[in-house]
Amino acid sequence: MAHPELRFSIYSELQSWEPKPYGQLYEEVLEQIVNADRLGYDAYAAIEHAFFPKFSASINIFGLFGMAAARTRRIALRTMLHILPYHNPLVLASMVHQFSLLTGGRYEFGVGRGHGWIPLAGGLPLDETSRPRYEEALDLFIEGLEREVVTFHGEYWDVDDTHIVPFSGQQFRVFLGGTSDRTYDLAAQHGWGVAVPPLLPYAALEKQLDFYREKCAEHGTKPDIVWIHACYIDEDRDVAMREAERHLVGFLKGNASPLTDFAAPPADRLNAAGYGFYTAGILEQLAATSFVDMVAGDMVWCGTAENVIERVEQTLDVCEGLTEIAITTNPGGAEHWKAIKAQELFASEVIPKIRG
Repeated sequence: MAHPELRFSIYSELQSWEPKPYGQLYEEVLEQIVNADRLGYDAYAAIEHAFFPKFSASINIFGLFGMAAARTRRIALRTMLHILPYHNPLVLASMVHQFSLLTGGRYEFGVGRGHGWIPLAGGLPLDETSRPRYEEALDLFIEGLEREVVTFHGEYWDVDDTHIVPFSGQQFRVFLGGTSDRTYDLAAQHGWGVAVPPLLPYAALEKQLDFYREKCAEHGTKPDIVWIHACYIDEDRDVAMREAERHLVGFLKGNASPLTDFAAPPADRLNAAGYGFYTAGILEQLAATSFVDMVAGDMVWCGTAENVIERVEQTLDVCEGLTEIAITTNPGGAEHWKAIKAQELFASEVIPKIRG
């Protein structure tokens, strides 16, 4: 079945693995964004994340995308996600408006509460106030996106007649990301998209996505689901598996590294703050998964273009409301040439077949 309206994008966590210097990592990512623009990808997404380099070395996202915008012409630039507790909501809203103006409306973004290991590293409390603080900050941020003059009185924020400068008046494509029901409810309520976390097959998220679709119907909005998967391709499956094993295994290990390479936050404090996912051992189990099991279990896509097309079509068949496929091509310290190769082959061999 053809899917002519389906969007395709690149998603990067900018995982930093030795011995590659940070400067080399950033320059390679900029070259990969330019290449994605040339190949016709709809968007390039990068996360905002601090303190844990194997997970990500991407904190100055406006700086990265500012340089990328000057080198590209068409591709959308997307932050997945701005970690709202570490920003003043109205300052961030103003920055979003300005960056949209600077890029000719090419900026997209998501917002979220952030991973459970970040608060203590960032000097913020990890307690029962975490979620209500975030949700109030989100309400204030939305005001700053939609109104040029903001008055807001809450428990944590209190402003009168604050002017958003500059105010672009743009309607933004916004995403939420996470695993909680509250995240999917908020996204449906506002008509926002959701980004499915990488590393998980559809079966692991079916209940949450069903909940999101139900809430969209309840709120009168339309589902907008971005499916993210790490991907590597070669004309020969054995070659693909051999070339990809190290960095795809590294992708999982990097995602678990804040819990496996550092002292994890106390479980009672994580649970009190609503971060129970991080106490369940799920990430540690993923990091211990063998490469063969990763591919067989649909945690990553690796093989020939035909193998990847089959996986994409299987996902499209079961995931109603899926509007975009995002592939990660540079995880786990992948060599630059491998990232370019994956982008090239996916664009030339997979996208035309899926779009029909």
